[in-house]
Amino acid sequence: MAQMTMIQAITDAMRIELARDPNVLLFGEDVGKNGGVFRATDGLQKEFGEHRVFDTPLAESGIGGLAVGLGLTGFRPIAEVQFIGFVFETFDQIASQATRMRYRSGGRYTSPITFRAPFGGGVKTPECHADPLEGLLTQTPGLKVVVPSNPYDAKGLLISAIRDNDPVFFLEHMKLYRSFRGEVPEGEYTVPIGKANVVKEGAHLTIITYGAMVHTSLKAAELAKKERGVDVEVIDLRTIQPIDTETILASVRKTNRAIVVQEAQRSAGVAAEVIAQINEKAILHLEAPVLRVTAPDTPYAFAQIEDKWLPTPERIVKTINEVLDF
Repeated sequence: MAQMTMIQAITDAMRIELARDPNVLLFGEDVGKNGGVFRATDGLQKEFGEHRVFDTPLAESGIGGLAVGLGLTGFRPIAEVQFIGFVFETFDQIASQATRMRYRSGGRYTSPITFRAPFGGGVKTPECHADPLEGLLTQTPGLKVVVPSNPYDAKGLLISAIRDNDPVFFLEHMKLYRSFRGEVPEGEYTVPIGKANVVKEGAHLTIITYGAMVHTSLKAAELAKKERGVDVEVIDLRTIQPIDTETILASVRKTNRAIVVQEAQRSAGVAAEVIAQINEKAILHLEAPVLRVTAPDTPYAFAQIEDKWLPTPERIVKTINEVLDF
């Protein structure tokens, strides 16, 4: 089995799907000859040609419109938004066109589009490049939102996204692109969209999280074990729309305590939704309120104070202790 970084796994997934299905097209700003700003598409234009892997003008609304049109005419577009902060320019095409197509046409047409974008903190990017905007995406009906945390999941989930008949937004955390390697099978395989993963089993409390915060939460679980002897279970959501409620509830019914960790700002986000679902369906199993660890409700921090803005293992452990001592 190969050892890959997450960005190598993402490239491998797109290469496999471009080779498998002639209707898969890949486009965005600088994705062709330059191979993308992070080199996620490196070598793909040379391998598959300029008609299937091509650059677009610096106009995100055009990228979205092109994706919608191609999706309606039988193609499976992979549309790259160069950084998540530019998604607003194409959001009308996503929310008003792509996600409504199946409903609007009574099921006659769909939008088999995969939107990809880097996001996330910890790499000191300029303003508007790292913003965690997943809450905006998850509140868009008809849009599936995927956030892998490791190379294996990234490849399998991206193949699933490209093969999906409805639009999927695939969020790639920049800090995870090259921070570690993991085992990735050669050839094609899929990881199902909408299925969470229990990455660490435990008995005393459940952490529900996704993306880079999976790794931060695992560090917190180690600290809690060392400092207090508690055994924390960690769930990687992998898909934040739709959320795998069954896996969350099964864990909460076992541990009776939970916290939710997200990199995004506090209000009206994925953490709030997870807490609401636990309260609606498992409140009688709780021995303490479900708390959340998040960034504050401010614009994304400048690079100089980014480390203070993002959730840390120490902040997570502090919240673990609050729940255990309730």
